[in-house]
Amino acid sequence: MQRRQFLSAIAALSGVSGLSWSSRVMAGAANAGSQARFLLVFLRGGYDASHFLIPHSSQFYYDARPNIAIARPGNQPDSALVLNSDWGLHPALRESLYPMFQQGEASFIPFAGTDDLSRSHFETQDSIEMGQALQGSRDFHSGFLNRLSTVLQGSQGVASMAFTDQLPIILQGATSTANLALKNPSKTNVDERQRTIISEMYGDSGLSAQVNTGFQTRADVIRELQEEMNSANRNAITTKGFALEAQRIAKLMREKYAIGFVDVGGWDTHVDQGGAKGALAGKFEELGRGLQSYREEMGSQWKNTTVVVISEFGRTFRENGKRGTDHGHGSVYWVLGGGLNRDRGQGRIAGEQIIPAPGKLFQNRDYPVLNEYRAIFGGLFARLYGLNSKQLDTVFAGVKSKDLGIL
Repeated sequence: MQRRQFLSAIAALSGVSGLSWSSRVMAGAANAGSQARFLLVFLRGGYDASHFLIPHSSQFYYDARPNIAIARPGNQPDSALVLNSDWGLHPALRESLYPMFQQGEASFIPFAGTDDLSRSHFETQDSIEMGQALQGSRDFHSGFLNRLSTVLQGSQGVASMAFTDQLPIILQGATSTANLALKNPSKTNVDERQRTIISEMYGDSGLSAQVNTGFQTRADVIRELQEEMNSANRNAITTKGFALEAQRIAKLMREKYAIGFVDVGGWDTHVDQGGAKGALAGKFEELGRGLQSYREEMGSQWKNTTVVVISEFGRTFRENGKRGTDHGHGSVYWVLGGGLNRDRGQGRIAGEQIIPAPGKLFQNRDYPVLNEYRAIFGGLFARLYGLNSKQLDTVFAGVKSKDLGIL
């Protein structure tokens, strides 16, 4: 085996945290039945939040987007779906997220994000995943979901899983975490010959048991997913892309994993973004169906589940000359789940807000960040897990959490 293949094989088993992850993960998985479930969905590429949550009471929105704006709420199928007197939802989400909002299972946080002003996809993504102050030294191998897992390990024994090809920064750190991409779960970086070589290499060491347990855990997950895929063929499931992947994630999180992470790419819409229909509308529709599939697959565990959808930044408030939008600043976060605090029986638009108008944009181009992401997550984690200020400071050092009343 070449050195690169060996390192890839080890990474597939253990992420960056050593080969002992599997025994801890399985121990946490055994206790997962009554735990809160938390899934973070990261939209990589900086999605256009103003295309998702429509500020329909702002004439400035319609002036700034003459070609791609979503029409004010009305009786037409291309009109925004009314949420309250100021905000509407993109019509592509009529059959998925909109019913969740009406039932009190979806809330949205506009003007959310980070203080990072680089407008660089990679830099801002890394910054958010680390969850550390921008000033001073930073640990690029310490992600905030890993620190959360570390805090919870002592009292709750949580099991975490990244549903990705590589272990993302957000789950790197002191607590060992598994990762496995589910787009093609039967495909693995480690074939039987390589497994034998790796097992023999560690046969005389103290790591032998952990290596074999890691292989077995991976095999168990793949076998269960293959059974689900066979069943899906017989039941003629027609969902594609993220919808099917979300079902697979839910199957694992329903029974085994309490903290999950998945990323979805393709949100960088500089050209021909579309309006009520078009490229971005299609992505919204498919993502919405995926989250709806996740909700349905979680079954009775949905009441214990919280899903948060974020992106590295929003996009420019004004459309550009190519009927698209460029890298921006503030975004809109989504919070979904069966245990949300219902506002008059429905979801809510939470956090500090403004009505977009001339003179109120950040640098005269973007949504400002009025709700800092670490403060938001700190408030959610305090509600979900009952964390005290010392524990929250371990996850987000020096940040005062912000309870938006969503949970």
